[in-house]
Amino acid sequence: MKNADRGILSHYDLRKPKYKLMYILMLLIIAAMVCSMLYPVTVMLFNAFKPNTEVNSFPPTYFPNEVQWGNFQKAWDFIDIPLFFRNTLYIFLGNITVIFTALGLAAFSLSRLNIPYKKGIYFFFLMTLFIPPTTYIIPNFVNLKDFGLLNSFAALWLPAGANAFFLLLLKTFFDEIHQEIFEAARIDGASEWRCFFQIAVPLSIPIFSTLGIFIFAAVWNDWFWPSMVMHDNQKYPLSTAIYQYVIQARRLDLNVKFAILAMVTIPPLAVFLLFQKFIMRGLHLGGVKG
Repeated sequence: MKNADRGILSHYDLRKPKYKLMYILMLLIIAAMVCSMLYPVTVMLFNAFKPNTEVNSFPPTYFPNEVQWGNFQKAWDFIDIPLFFRNTLYIFLGNITVIFTALGLAAFSLSRLNIPYKKGIYFFFLMTLFIPPTTYIIPNFVNLKDFGLLNSFAALWLPAGANAFFLLLLKTFFDEIHQEIFEAARIDGASEWRCFFQIAVPLSIPIFSTLGIFIFAAVWNDWFWPSMVMHDNQKYPLSTAIYQYVIQARRLDLNVKFAILAMVTIPPLAVFLLFQKFIMRGLHLGGVKG
């Protein structure tokens, strides 16, 4: 008989009244947490199908009494979602290229190359994690302005290559690769470039996939920084466009607002459902070692 993994409580524990009561209480707390998280999302979805008078009615209704599919057509005509979605993809592809190239090479250097003061450099990047991000918003803005990169996608791509958390996460993963593999490659005449591109990168597909999901979530949800560095509304990402033209719109019906918000929640939900195993693996890999 195979040994099954023991859970938090065994069948023997559940026979005891106090453990059973604790288990039921834990399930109730989890159910309450799930309902509190799903309630705003379901309210947004149901309001997207309601007439505007029903959305503004009091007392409010949860389910729509009358379904209006035309709200989504009005939402599609109100804002150029394909344009802003394309800008978001541009930012995502640029960020992922800069992060995988710059941080990947830097992490490999700290992990596998004999560079001077390696531990000092490592702890320097580790200390930057304790600096609040709000403290370097203005210095980054001033630097980009001096380089003439404002109102360009480079203003979003270049700062992405300075993510210390991603650097340390990649270094931790590279440290787990057996040193004998690189030593055998060097004996066969492989350079450090070939060790990185032909050994480290193929063996690190799980962590690169996880970082890709994290980068997509960060780009999709970030509206503040693009609103500062982008002055051309045709270059806004989708989140910034939603904030500028939907959230702050005063003459837009609420049901149309909810329809727009419901439409823009579909891509991140699809990414989560398709790649949730990589997300869980990324949470497991998130424990950066010292």
